[in-house]
Amino acid sequence: MENLVLAVFAVTYLGMAFGYIPGLKIDRTGIALTGVVILFAFGAIKVESFGHFVDLPTLLLLFGMMIVSSQYAQAGFYDWVAGKLASAPGSPARLLLLVVVVAGLLSAVLANDIIAFAIAPVLAAGTSRRGLDPRPFLIALAGACNAGSAMTVIGNPQNILIGQEAHLDFWRFIAICAPAGLAAMAIVYGVVVWQWRAQLTDRPQDESHMAVPAPDHWQGGKAVLAAVVLVALFTTSFPRDLAALVVAAALLISRRVASRDIIARVDWGLLLLFACLFTVTGAFSSLGLAGQGMDWLNQNGILPTTSDVMAPMMLLLGNTISNVPAVILILSVWHNPPEGAMYAMALLSTLAGNFLIVGSLANIIVVERAATAGVRLGFRDHARSGIPITLLSMAAAVLWLWATGWMPLS
Repeated sequence: MENLVLAVFAVTYLGMAFGYIPGLKIDRTGIALTGVVILFAFGAIKVESFGHFVDLPTLLLLFGMMIVSSQYAQAGFYDWVAGKLASAPGSPARLLLLVVVVAGLLSAVLANDIIAFAIAPVLAAGTSRRGLDPRPFLIALAGACNAGSAMTVIGNPQNILIGQEAHLDFWRFIAICAPAGLAAMAIVYGVVVWQWRAQLTDRPQDESHMAVPAPDHWQGGKAVLAAVVLVALFTTSFPRDLAALVVAAALLISRRVASRDIIARVDWGLLLLFACLFTVTGAFSSLGLAGQGMDWLNQNGILPTTSDVMAPMMLLLGNTISNVPAVILILSVWHNPPEGAMYAMALLSTLAGNFLIVGSLANIIVVERAATAGVRLGFRDHARSGIPITLLSMAAAVLWLWATGWMPLS
């Protein structure tokens, strides 16, 4: 059975790296689920052990956050924001700045994948209609979503996972990671403006008259109140997963919106991917080989407790198997890591996601959603800006972590 577990583990994470299997239309979630089914079917793990491997509090927290985000979508808030951005008057550079600031700050509170999903198609269509090249704006959107989400413990799935695993304080996380996240947002803007300056010189057509659908103020008010209550609860000792569930349950009680409409907006595929990756990595960890590998790393002084190890590790893993699977894998084999390393992992794994399109789900979402609006953002287009954005922002984060004493350079 050991060989079967090793084979399933290897194929699953190769699937995370490539995102598909040649000749088939199976995605990362499908690959991970197939791996779990194989482990169950051949008796490598028992069905009743599924709950032992899965980090249920993290999944419940993610689910609760998705319900809150669904409330914003139900209110039309995302469509309103995207429309306002696409129709904003002024120069292309000003529009780019608005995209970076708005997408970055919203991602810090409402999760980067949701913001990327909502804004990308409207931004692509709006900039095209105004005679502008949509590509720099889409790259800035993806980069800002990743950079902004690095600032809070609820900004993206990997931060949520790390925060739950290490019990990181909500406000301390912001104090440590927000300065580096803001610097990364500035770097996103500066790099895109410099590299795409030829495409950002034309005066856009005025679209300030474009009709932007008004949000439902009642539903929007509920969404804002829910977010405020949730953040307030996160600052207390009340468990975050329970806090998210309580707020989510309150939002489902409505006379105007059916609960199934809110629940239908939850990204069930992402939750299933998490559960399956927890199970596959848990089965692998139970073999003892991962522990032996960590012992070897420890004996040779190359655990990711310093920036010269952590930064390249996050860059490599994040742009091969993607940042969420990378974090799940590391946390499954690295027990009792120092607190500073957890802040560094959250920050660096998120910023590393800007390197290539495959580095983060937000990048992939922007590319796929832009394609629905008839705009193609190619691998080279993204890498042209993504690589310098990542290297500069990770360097700034490493220096910040060193200067504040949370992680030594070597």
